[in-house]
Amino acid sequence: MPCRRRATGVSRRRMDRVQRRAGAAVLRLSGHGGPVDRGNGPFHRGGRVRGAAHRRQLAQTRGRLRAQLDHIQSTNPGRRVPVPKVKDEIYRLARSVNETLDRLEHTLEQQRRFCADASHELRTPITAIRVQLEDALLAAEDVDLRTLCEDVLPSVERLQAITTGLLTLTRFDAGVPNARHPVDLSELVALELKSHQGDRRVVLQVTPGVIVNGDRLQLRQLICNLIQNAQRYASSTVTVTLRRENGGPRFAKGVAELEILDDGAGIAIDHREMVFQRFARLDSARSRDAGGIGLGLPIARLIAERHDGTLTIADSAQGARFLVRLPLDSQVGG
Repeated sequence: MPCRRRATGVSRRRMDRVQRRAGAAVLRLSGHGGPVDRGNGPFHRGGRVRGAAHRRQLAQTRGRLRAQLDHIQSTNPGRRVPVPKVKDEIYRLARSVNETLDRLEHTLEQQRRFCADASHELRTPITAIRVQLEDALLAAEDVDLRTLCEDVLPSVERLQAITTGLLTLTRFDAGVPNARHPVDLSELVALELKSHQGDRRVVLQVTPGVIVNGDRLQLRQLICNLIQNAQRYASSTVTVTLRRENGGPRFAKGVAELEILDDGAGIAIDHREMVFQRFARLDSARSRDAGGIGLGLPIARLIAERHDGTLTIADSAQGARFLVRLPLDSQVGG
């Protein structure tokens, strides 16, 4: 019997030690370190008090964050919420909020700049039309109607091109999904070149049966924009090449490469990305006087990206070399 009491006593002492160690571990994991109340085990009163205080502090900090976010509006998008020094839950939340606000501010700035540029571009043809009509009214008896219409028509066509481009960009920015069907890119290139009978010689090198998956109308617009751009700035010749290539890791099933090269002045390396900005203005060799509206190349790149592809400007000995890469249709196995 004495032996049984002794065994029972040892067991209780061990249980007390286990309780104290468990209590300390719970406090460390919950972020409330400090001395352990040896008499009450892991759920002592001090731990509950500190836990409640921590929860109140978190609630107060979240409340301050909400109040600061309420004061950040589109009129002052540069404001940010303060980031605490302690790297806890609130620190991570504040960092995430500020990163989101950075992206929103960048988007707002892009929208403001785009609206200003669009207004400027629209004002030019509208002003030209108004001047021509006012001049005609001042000397109505001497005006030939046919001549007046021929003078006004280019400004109307430019106005139509700008508004069409703006509507296209708006639809793309809204995330309207593409139709997805197998499209014979070889046939589409030949068809588009047939409809563009310019005064520049066109050299065509097309591999037949290059099939991609996408929206036929959008892909035709992509080809049209690039061909028009090349014909606008070429000195004498535009070379259009379409081929299949190994796609590497990004295009595991292979890639369709469409290359459009002109023999004009070319584009400086530091301007290659700028031409894909909306209403971008470069040097005089690629000015608006050549007939562009500053939306064709941005729209072309968006179409390529919406088809999981790329549009870049590659190096060339002469002129500008635009390179489109689109994934081949995996169902066709080109």
